[in-house]
Order: sequence, then C-alpha cells, then structure tokens
Amino acid sequence: MFLVRTIMIGDVVGDPGLEVLEAKLPGLIREYEADFVVVNGENAADGFGMTEPTLTRILAAGADVVSSGNHVWEKREFWPLLTGEKRILRPANYPAGAPGRGWVEITKDRENTPGSPIPWLVINLQGRDFMPAVDCPFRTFDAITGLHGYTSPKAHDPLAPPNLPEIPDKLQHILLVDFHAEATREKESLAFYLDGRASLVVGTHTHVQTADERILPQGTAYITDLGMTGAGNGIIGMDTQICLNRARTQVTYRMECAKGPPVIQGVVAEIDRETGKAVSIKRINR
Repeated sequence: MFLVRTIMIGDVVGDPGLEVLEAKLPGLIREYEADFVVVNGENAADGFGMTEPTLTRILAAGADVVSSGNHVWEKREFWPLLTGEKRILRPANYPAGAPGRGWVEITKDRENTPGSPIPWLVINLQGRDFMPAVDCPFRTFDAITGLHGYTSPKAHDPLAPPNLPEIPDKLQHILLVDFHAEATREKESLAFYLDGRASLVVGTHTHVQTADERILPQGTAYITDLGMTGAGNGIIGMDTQICLNRARTQVTYRMECAKGPPVIQGVVAEIDRETGKAVSIKRINR
C-alpha cells in the first residue's frame, strides 16, 4: 500500500488566523509528513474575504491550494487574482460569468522523492441550504469529474441512466473536496453521493469543528466541518460582544475579529495512492 497524506485546514479568520497558521502549519506538515495541503482562506482579510497579501501569507505558510466560499467576493480588488492565480479557488457552482475557477489539478512530487509525481484534483463547492442561490453542487461535481474521465455511479443516483458504470476500482487523482455549506444534512448528503469517487470530503463555513470524522463505506474520508483557524475565545472567531449584540438586538453591527489565544483546526487524512481510497482521518485542533 502506497500511502499519501493530506492536511486540510478550516477557515482562516483575520490576523489571529494568519498568525497561528504561519506559526503552526509548517510544523504540522513536518509532523504528519504531509504531501499536500489545502487551506480555506475566505475570511483571512479582517474576517471577510481575501487580499493579495493575505493570500501570499497563506501560500507561504505551506498551502498548495487555497479554497474559499461565499465571502470570497467581499474584496472586489481581489477578483482579478481569482482568475490569474490558479491556486486560489472559489466555489465551482457559481453561475457562468463569475470570476475565477472552482477546481484545480496539480501534479506534485513527494518531498525528497523526485520523479514520483502525484496528481491531485481539488474541487471547491458551495451549499444551497440557507446560502445564496447557486447551481447544484451534485451536478457540478459530476460535470467537473466528467472532464477527467470519471462518471457518476448509478448506485448513488437513482435517476441516472442505467448504463453508467459502478464506482471505479481506481481513482486517477487524489480527489479532495471542500464543501462550503451551512446545513449538516446537505454536507452529509453530498459526502455519501461522492463516496468512492472522492478521497476526502470536508465541510467548511460554520467555523465549529465537528467530531464525526470517519471513513464512509466506499472509502471516502469525511468530516462535517473542519472548524476554523483564528481566535479561539470569540464566537466563530469574531468579537464576542459584537456577536451577542447582533443576536440580542437583531441590529447588524459591523463584525470584527476576536482577540486572544488562537487555534488551528482541520484534519489530516491518509489515502492509498493505488486506489484513491482513504484509510484514516484524524482531527487537528491545536
């Protein structure tokens, strides 16, 4: 069995998140001998969106790909980078015409093992329950993977044509999915729909790490939410008093990042390169 390891890190929230990412991610990469790293950065710029400097800091900390979500549009001056820098993703299921890309294919050698390239396919999707109206994440995944020679297994889609093949014995890529969504039911539904076709499916957006990491029946590793990377003594990384005022008065006070001791949260997963199936998943909470 030829195992590869990937780390996926939950939403980076403001300067506290950037600082703890820079302090801790390089050590985590060494500790777990990670071959590939994905970081969700959509809240890196003062809690809302990204800027070129925040993206540069995340990549310099060790991220191979930076995923995002609905807040990626907050800083309009960042939009050209969504198109110009292939390592930054926005959810793929925004309608045609939205800037940027929702998936990327990267082939990367293993550390200290040149000549052993591993193809990684990272797909960023956004949910529709309690979220802005976007295209179907299920059909979007099928369309993207169809470009790479994958097909939708009929076992997961009762409406699919009967001539579709079953789950492939071997994935061409190590296939990672960041599903930026609000509803647990929608996240789990997508994970089971992708079971056997993706190596790792993680939820982001709620900033609260869940304790349901597991390997699904067909070999896909899954967790409902990675958590967040930022000040650990706030409310989802934001100032506690402001959040309380908003909740109690329903007045939309301007949100600000919390201060105090930060945390970095996410998962590390081991994946069998020969089959693309996950063999382990472990939470990171430092």
